[in-house]
Amino acid sequence: MSALAALLAESGYRVSGSDTAFDPPVGPYLDALGIECMPGWNDSNLDPHPDLVVVGNVCRKDNPEAQGAFDRGIPTLSMPGALSEQVLSTRVPLVIAGTHGKTTTSTLTAYLLRALGIDAGFFIGGIPLNFDRSSRLGSEGAPFVIEGDEYDSAFFQKTPKFWAYRPRSAILTSIEYDHVDIYPNESSYLDAFREFVRRIPDDGWLFAWAGDPRVREVASAAKCRVRFYALDGDDCGGVQPMWLGMRAPGGALDLFGGGSLCGRANLPLFGKHNARNVVAALAMASEAAGAPLDRLISALPGFLGTKRRQELVGIGAGIQVYDDFAHHPTAVKETLAGFRERVGGRLIAVFEPRSATASRSLHQNDYPAAFAPADVTILAPVGRQEIPTEEQLDTSAIAQALRSEGRDASAYASVDEAIRAAVQAAAPGDTIVVMSNGRFQDAPDKILLGTRSPSKTQAKAYS
Repeated sequence: MSALAALLAESGYRVSGSDTAFDPPVGPYLDALGIECMPGWNDSNLDPHPDLVVVGNVCRKDNPEAQGAFDRGIPTLSMPGALSEQVLSTRVPLVIAGTHGKTTTSTLTAYLLRALGIDAGFFIGGIPLNFDRSSRLGSEGAPFVIEGDEYDSAFFQKTPKFWAYRPRSAILTSIEYDHVDIYPNESSYLDAFREFVRRIPDDGWLFAWAGDPRVREVASAAKCRVRFYALDGDDCGGVQPMWLGMRAPGGALDLFGGGSLCGRANLPLFGKHNARNVVAALAMASEAAGAPLDRLISALPGFLGTKRRQELVGIGAGIQVYDDFAHHPTAVKETLAGFRERVGGRLIAVFEPRSATASRSLHQNDYPAAFAPADVTILAPVGRQEIPTEEQLDTSAIAQALRSEGRDASAYASVDEAIRAAVQAAAPGDTIVVMSNGRFQDAPDKILLGTRSPSKTQAKAYS
């Protein structure tokens, strides 16, 4: 919502907004843009009468301000509805969708286009480290890169956000059942992507990862031009990728298009999953946006990434501490595997299951394998204690499964204990990767501070 507010302010609108609080960094950021921040929700916040009210998907139907807008007959839209009507209708939307990799791939695509002098707009669900904000308007008629979230839009519009984004072209990175609080089963989740793909026009493009059988199946519903991409060694199920990346020495990638070598790209991020994201971004930027491929490849080393995606928080006593958004077992495994390829010393994983999916037992049996690349696994308690105990992820069972394979793993009863355990376990030369889709009580910063402390306190694990 703050990213949308910034776009509307950049468009010349007077913008105000209501929320429970406006903590840093969002509050000061909005203030600097001249956006009026009003703590709390009250019908009186609708005075003077606004021309449009935008309702975020965290608001419920009993929200007094949202109800006041309906009662007064004020035009009201969801966040994706407002974005579609006010911004995307005059631009060329390039939508990056998929269960994993949306934020990084969106940020990279926007960075590449703007690095080449193209005034591309963007709307990203993260903080791009190359830019001073997570959204920019760009020029009318220019590409507009948008992270295509499949979560629902608003209490009065229970449809996936990305259906509203007018995709002219799209990337589909992966499909793996997620958001169990919105989608009751895998079939309903797949249907959301099928409809999204059908909305790409005939003369548009879909860049789809050939290594995912669900992506291949969903891509078959597209009426637009489909370009499959992959890395050498991916199981593509008989599909021949148009765009192929082959890992090269020194963290580089040889890029092939239609069987011809297009150039060698220096990868700015760790892991095979990010190598695939690079291939997808280069393919879209060159074919759908018409940018010169050689210049795109040359711009890659300047990409800094996105906050909370393999973000180096700092180094204390020779111990590197990273913060990452990974929470689904596939994302956890890919993230840790990427670090395993690049870092020396021991790899310590600190994980908080907090998302609606991760907090539940849906992927109970998948998590032990997800932590296999780590030398030490430290599990914090489930972040959503409102979920019934019988439905919750059992972190102690994950730790036990890892220990039965001879691995060092412990589950803790509190976040504080998990933080202390990470500090105690680390030694100079080690790398700590802290993973959660939430604040995790500022665990990355606290762990970094602990590594710099002259004393360490032993935490107690429970089985």
